[in-house]
Amino acid sequence: MNLHEYQGKQLLMRYEVPVAMGILVEDAKEAIPAAQKIKEEKGVDLWAVKAQVHAGGRGKGGGVKIAKSLAEVEKYASEILGMHLVTPQTSAKGKLVRKILVEQGIYYPGESEPAEFYMSMLLNRETSRNMLVYSPRGGMNIEEVAEETPDQIFTEEVDPVAGIQSFQCRRIAFNLGLSGAAFKNMVKFIPKLVKAYHENDATLIEINPLFKTSDNQILVVDTKMSIDNNALFRHPDIMEMRDIQEEDPMEVEAGKHDLNYIKLDGNVGCMVNGAGLAMATMDIIKLSGGEPANFLDVGGSANAKRVEEAFRIILKDEHVKVILINIFGGIVRCDRVAHGIVDAYKNIGEIDIPIIVRLQGTNAEEAKEIIDKSGLKVQSAILLKEAADLVTTAILK
Repeated sequence: MNLHEYQGKQLLMRYEVPVAMGILVEDAKEAIPAAQKIKEEKGVDLWAVKAQVHAGGRGKGGGVKIAKSLAEVEKYASEILGMHLVTPQTSAKGKLVRKILVEQGIYYPGESEPAEFYMSMLLNRETSRNMLVYSPRGGMNIEEVAEETPDQIFTEEVDPVAGIQSFQCRRIAFNLGLSGAAFKNMVKFIPKLVKAYHENDATLIEINPLFKTSDNQILVVDTKMSIDNNALFRHPDIMEMRDIQEEDPMEVEAGKHDLNYIKLDGNVGCMVNGAGLAMATMDIIKLSGGEPANFLDVGGSANAKRVEEAFRIILKDEHVKVILINIFGGIVRCDRVAHGIVDAYKNIGEIDIPIIVRLQGTNAEEAKEIIDKSGLKVQSAILLKEAADLVTTAILK
């Protein structure tokens, strides 16, 4: 589950991780009072007005503005609230901005030059250990840094038993080019970040920029945080932070029916039981000249109701030109699934795109007979090659 920036910062603050002060605003009229409160507490005359959406690259898309006066705070708040923010991580339509964060300015006079770093924590799948990824060159162009100067990207793995060690924290601070008070503050910062990651069952905490102020403080200025969906039962308080409006409507609808659905940008809808088979089916679609329009796992108990809901969700995607149903009958019998497909087809009504059904496993022959005798516009297959050929033919029509 993805969190908004302001929500991620709320969680980090529980672990005494220092973050830039910000106030959530959902109405432009609230922006100036928020900025005034920040000025009273932090003594700044500079603010950031930031769109709160589940997407990166907000600054490049015009979703982050620096205000040098209260008038500019109000102006930017009015402009950003209600806009459709388009970033490299959104569709061409963009995301509607329903709330913004008014945040303290972080540049102010001091004894040293400020600096922007990058730091994230995530799982290294090759070693099955969590790791910190960091760079002394943080900011909006971190992707270019990784591509053009990979020597500026460092990693530090965290032992699952011993945890992050003091020498590792010192090495990170050294690689970031810090010294004096800033070095000490970074060494204190890192264990708190690691603890927040582990105790909240996070799959990602990304901080960009991680900021060294002119008075050598270390501040989280922007953060992305994702929580493991399978661990949310342990965190009811985090579950309450879920913002359904930021999620794909079809994925939300699928979740209500216990369907594992992820929308993709293809033209072949697929309905499968089992994640591994779903991945193989998407490969088949690619090899057949098509592009998968979704990942959809109906699970082991593919009954008529679940199949019908899966059909309805796939058909909501206007880009789908053909549907491939690929079911392996192990626990569930293929003939039962076939009956479910026929019943779902009749309940939904006329479906004007080709439907290809491959049922293999327990009672596969009986299932094929049920499909063939149903009188519906459904093509059946038993072998993978048959299904692939039928997909190719349907795409070329």
